Amino acid sequence: MPPYQPWPQPPYFAPVPPPAQPPVNGLAIAALVLGILCFLPAVGLVLGLVALAQIKKRGERGKGMAVAGTAMSGLGVVLLVLSLVTGAVSDFADGFRDAARESSENGGTFSLDKGRCFDSLGDSLEGTAYDVDEVPCSGGHDGEVFATFRMTGGTYPGDSRITEVADEKCYALQDSYVMDTWAMPDDVDVYYFTPTRESWGIGDREITCFFGSTDEGGTLKGSLRRDETTLDDDQIAYLKAANVLNAAYASAPEEEYVDDDLPGHKRWAGRVSSALADEARGLRSHDWPATADKQVAALLRDIEAARKHWALAARATDADTFYVHYVAGDKLLGHEKAIAVRKALGLETTLSDEAPGGSGTETGAEV
Repeated sequence: MPPYQPWPQPPYFAPVPPPAQPPVNGLAIAALVLGILCFLPAVGLVLGLVALAQIKKRGERGKGMAVAGTAMSGLGVVLLVLSLVTGAVSDFADGFRDAARESSENGGTFSLDKGRCFDSLGDSLEGTAYDVDEVPCSGGHDGEVFATFRMTGGTYPGDSRITEVADEKCYALQDSYVMDTWAMPDDVDVYYFTPTRESWGIGDREITCFFGSTDEGGTLKGSLRRDETTLDDDQIAYLKAANVLNAAYASAPEEEYVDDDLPGHKRWAGRVSSALADEARGLRSHDWPATADKQVAALLRDIEAARKHWALAARATDADTFYVHYVAGDKLLGHEKAIAVRKALGLETTLSDEAPGGSGTETGAEV
């Protein structure tokens, strides 16, 4: 069976009441409603532009709603009607272009940087969002942004293609934000904000990847960030070495049984053997503190012994021989030595109840 990452229980963070938020601009809401309904588009356009000016002056919320309403109303204004308007046409057009340009520069109707936390204005993290409330990560919140990236192209690629790109890249980028996978709560998953067909038309190309709770009505408490900004050099060195093995374990064949794909499992064993060699080099190349030196040395001995068995599994001529060396190599990579190192380095040491028996230092593979 392919391995999977163990997820420990989240650490406790005392809730911190969020600061009072400024009110949402009423004209921004009206502009969004008119834009969605395609009703009185000229009115929606004017309300959106006025709302943007008021929000900037008063420091109110609702900028994303105002920009979205302005964009949709602007697109709905009939060219014939615009041709009959005098004087104000150029002002409206300039205002619309400015709003669209600002939206594009900010990455979309609203933009959140990596490491920022927010509350959703809706009942869930799924569906269409026009704005969010940015809040401190120290308290409870609905989402935490861990990566952003931009798509390219002039023509809207379609919902399915955008979702495919977001799904692939966001899941790949999460490990660089949470290097310590043991510190990830069980009830957290990856979500993302993507451009809509309408926002794409005004220059929105940004995809925002964020963590959110899978529990209905659930929230996150405290930041999940575990990278160079929050970890020390010793912790980073250990996690970088261990995560090489994680990636190799995660590349197991889709076929669960070795008899069904012996060549595929042998190639997998070869990748694990190479990853163990890389992990050992990474651990040896670092100058460990005295408090962790013995624990790392003990882990290295098991890694070297396990690597030999995985190498033999990679050269096995039949399934029975593969299993003999696979089981021996996997047993040598139990959680105990990794936990000892983690404790010495001040990293998370608790595994979730759903973590499998047997591990590749950080992940498990069940026979």
